[in-house]
Amino acid sequence: MINTLKFYQALTARGIDFFTGVPDSLLKDICAFISDNAPNARHIIAANEGASVGLAVGSYLASGKLPLVYMQNSGFGNTVNPLLSIADNDVYGIPMLLLIGWRGEPGIKDEPQHVKQGKVSEELLAAMQIPYQIIDATSNIDIVLDKAVEKAMTNKKPYALLVRKGTFEKYKLKKEIPTSFPLDREGAVKLVIDVLEDKDIVVSTTGKTSREVFEYRVALGQSHEKDFLTVGAMGHTSSIAMGVAIEKKNRNVYCIDGDGSVIMHMGSLAINGLMGDLNNFKHIVINNGAHDSVGGQPTVGFEIDFPEIAKASGYTLVDSASEIQDIKKKLKVLKGHKGRAFLELKVNKGAREDLGRPTKTPKENKNAFQQFLK
Repeated sequence: MINTLKFYQALTARGIDFFTGVPDSLLKDICAFISDNAPNARHIIAANEGASVGLAVGSYLASGKLPLVYMQNSGFGNTVNPLLSIADNDVYGIPMLLLIGWRGEPGIKDEPQHVKQGKVSEELLAAMQIPYQIIDATSNIDIVLDKAVEKAMTNKKPYALLVRKGTFEKYKLKKEIPTSFPLDREGAVKLVIDVLEDKDIVVSTTGKTSREVFEYRVALGQSHEKDFLTVGAMGHTSSIAMGVAIEKKNRNVYCIDGDGSVIMHMGSLAINGLMGDLNNFKHIVINNGAHDSVGGQPTVGFEIDFPEIAKASGYTLVDSASEIQDIKKKLKVLKGHKGRAFLELKVNKGAREDLGRPTKTPKENKNAFQQFLK
């Protein structure tokens, strides 16, 4: 495996000292090392992958130095516009190094939301005319980076490293944000599920949140057709829930979201909040200040005021809670509110080691959910 210290040193030795991106489970070890060792102003965890390309463009324009942008291949779609309409050498010609975790690589077992992305990752790069190398635990990183830097800087265009599973040695993040809330995310999920009525509809965000929703339904002996488990498309959960709420105005729709998801496409809050005739939309954001499903890298969730943002966006009820009894009280208020309601639940990051995964396929989930909506 590639040692994270040696990889970081190899990057900085070649003048790469500006890092930005969105954390990925395959890259969590190198991302954690960068978080612990790069100066704060030289490492920006961006709202989404497209924004990280924008940051890299600005850094290159001002410094003339090659920046590094990291991401999961599932988030590569967010970069298509800025890569092709700004960075490409048919437009401005902005070199950058893309470090892309290859989830769903053909022949490697992975979660269903990654299968298609994995199949077409190389095809997407080829279609966008972005040269790339595949790297794994056996790669000679000096040779790899020498070629990547030379190609990117000479051709004035992005160059990608497609990273296979198990490429980097383990590294545990040392910069932790200490919290002492009484609940973790799973505890908050349980409190939300406990207040629901039989006809209530749930749309839950990607990652461990949907896994916890699924497992709690199992523990309660309940069926799963009430929940749309958004296993992919991070940042779009509230839009999916809003679309359901528009079509099913006579039933409450609960969006169980996360801080990283909301931040990724925060503009959706304005659209949600301004749906003036909608009285059934319940937006719950479980805020643990972290990209918890992909390594625990921090978000800015604890540094911004979600309720004030939601209020300014037009939600007619906004609130926040962290204590158990207060959460229960405010969930009841949310439940009875007629309007676009927003509730932030502050919790600790972390999840059970034995947390399972949905035993239903995405299509089975969709079909059962649509039947429940009828």
